Amino acid sequence: MGFLNKLLGRTTTEGENTMSKLNIGIILGSTRQGRLSPQVGEWVLQVANQRGDANYEIVDIADFKLPLLGEADATEQATAWNTKLASLDGFVFIVQEYNHSISASLKNALDYARDAWNNKAAGIVSYGSVGGARAAEHLRGILGELSVADVRIHPALSLFTDFENGTVFIPADLHLVNLNGMLDQVNAWSGALKTLRS
Repeated sequence: MGFLNKLLGRTTTEGENTMSKLNIGIILGSTRQGRLSPQVGEWVLQVANQRGDANYEIVDIADFKLPLLGEADATEQATAWNTKLASLDGFVFIVQEYNHSISASLKNALDYARDAWNNKAAGIVSYGSVGGARAAEHLRGILGELSVADVRIHPALSLFTDFENGTVFIPADLHLVNLNGMLDQVNAWSGALKTLRS
């Protein structure tokens, strides 16, 4: 549309600009009471919105109330979840490390969709006692099976240095470099992969 507008001597309106931007979902990967992921997600959203390069939104898996896969009829919840995922071009996963891996609720949410994940890109922001690194590595293996291309740059947050008293998120400034680098890659890869889905 931008090329056509230039060819016709038109300027792009703000509405057209918003429509042409990629839609990136910031997925909160936990449903536990007292979880810290909403604080981390809000930080990512605030930084991302300042960039103005995509439409970012928080997607909280807790809102979809997905039961354990196969244990109950979840047609309504699964439909809502897949519809939301289908509307997104890429993802940023907020991942906390529980027992060296991702949360059961995130794995369950990943399993509730298939085609809606395919040929999209994802970045990971993790946290835990070792920056959530082991959870992030487990998630990468799952994303590969779902045909999601995970980007390399990975902000890893420490429960000891980035959370006051283990509860209040106060990220070190150095994480901004990695966060913006990760968002650069997610946007570039999401745009490239969108051509496979059109």
